[in-house]
Amino acid sequence: MKKSIIVFILPLLIFGFTGLSSCKNRAEKNDQKQVELEQVKSLETEIEKNVYPLPTSAEVIDMLSELEVGYIMGISNPVGNSKKYFTSSARAINLGCYGADLSYATLYNINQEVINYLDAIRALANELNMSKIYDETLYDRIRENFDNKDELVGILTDAFNETYEYLSENDQQPLALLVVGGAWVEGMYLTTHVSEAAYQVAGIARVLLEQKASFELFLDITKPYMDDPNVESFVNLLDPMKKVYEGLSTSLTTQNITDITTAIEGIRSQIVQ
Repeated sequence: MKKSIIVFILPLLIFGFTGLSSCKNRAEKNDQKQVELEQVKSLETEIEKNVYPLPTSAEVIDMLSELEVGYIMGISNPVGNSKKYFTSSARAINLGCYGADLSYATLYNINQEVINYLDAIRALANELNMSKIYDETLYDRIRENFDNKDELVGILTDAFNETYEYLSENDQQPLALLVVGGAWVEGMYLTTHVSEAAYQVAGIARVLLEQKASFELFLDITKPYMDDPNVESFVNLLDPMKKVYEGLSTSLTTQNITDITTAIEGIRSQIVQ
């Protein structure tokens, strides 16, 4: 996906700058090196602010569907809740949540739920001036590809990319981060609730452990925006999850999964009301 641009571009940029400086004398190199590092840092910032920074909920839910667990009605955020979100921050967070719910319904071909969640997302997107992203074209593309899971993941991932890019490019990076955070929380919630005993489903532990890296990345990219009260408030909500992940190793026990489930339930209950 698009975030891989950073992985490939930055090493090339660093290599290029280093190569240019190799022909200069030693006195000039010290000054040049500082300039080059500043240029790389600036470019990294510019690239990152326009690229969705984490695996999208569609990609996470796709991992779940590969585990062959069935769709469970009623665990997603009820679409009626979309009318309860009156602030931009609440709308952004739950736009992310509904994005995960849409991915869940779409990848399991629950057609009516797909329509319901598209409607909820569209309502919130309209309030955030993003109606062009979630228009009839998106509806049509999803309907046309119900039987092509790979294509569906691509369509939904593109929608998330466009959401993040739109907010970032319109100086609303804090809201963009809240969308990302909301999607991450709901994706984790769905992961821990796809079975009454998630720890008994082979592969669930792997999915949950893999999300540790994306969680840590999310905390990192929010640091420059912690002076925004909405970002700070949301990140503070994640403290229980942070404590659980800090105590994990390279594998999960049944107790670890129970702790993750409890932490994510508490976080979600405060944003999905």
